[in-house]
Amino acid sequence: MLTEKQRLDIHNSDVPVVCQSCEARHKGICGALSPEQLAFLGKHTTRTSFDRERELAANDTDIETYSNILSGVVKLTKLMADGRQQIVGLQFAPDFLGRPFAEQNVVSAEAATQVRLCSFPKWVIEEIIERSPRMERKLYQQTLRELDEAREWMLTLGRKTACEKVASFLLLVASHVDPEAQTQSGMVTIELPLKRADIADFLGLTVETVSRQLTHLRKRGVVEVVSSRSITVGSLYRLQAAAESGSDK
Repeated sequence: MLTEKQRLDIHNSDVPVVCQSCEARHKGICGALSPEQLAFLGKHTTRTSFDRERELAANDTDIETYSNILSGVVKLTKLMADGRQQIVGLQFAPDFLGRPFAEQNVVSAEAATQVRLCSFPKWVIEEIIERSPRMERKLYQQTLRELDEAREWMLTLGRKTACEKVASFLLLVASHVDPEAQTQSGMVTIELPLKRADIADFLGLTVETVSRQLTHLRKRGVVEVVSSRSITVGSLYRLQAAAESGSDK
């Protein structure tokens, strides 16, 4: 019988080859699975790439599959009765996409950038959850993390200034960038997953205000605007200070 330590060894030869270099395997929910469970899951998985703005799941539709986000950013939205849409969250690799044990999707999911998903049937993942307390714990931890992030975002939307809101959004994106992409000085270039209009919608601001605050952050030396979708952050510490107090001092 494999020991717990052996099950967690990413170099274990019993782990399917396709899973050994997968970020969802190392950092996501699949890290809770034994080689046998990974092999079972692997028999039912499908890897697919989606272009920007491709709908991945529609609100109020039956759930048939769940997915691990392998790369890219997924935008979660809610549609109001009068047709207005509100962005309610972003998900990054290696997040689990979907709500276990729910019958229908409660939000719509759309590829905000080029996205790669590893998808599996609903019944497969729910069967594994029932047999794996560690998997259940992983999903519970992600749910709690998302709850904490939602509460933090309530503070951002309700109490922060326009500058702090824009800085908080940039910090959210920058915090999910591969650490290896950061230079020794802490500089990192990020690709914004949302258009200016979507950023404004997400933050409860106008497009003009978002552009004005980006210019303000640039003049203060907190960021450098490379293009309409590319931002270089000189220091995550200064960006965090701007997000928390409106000041980079």
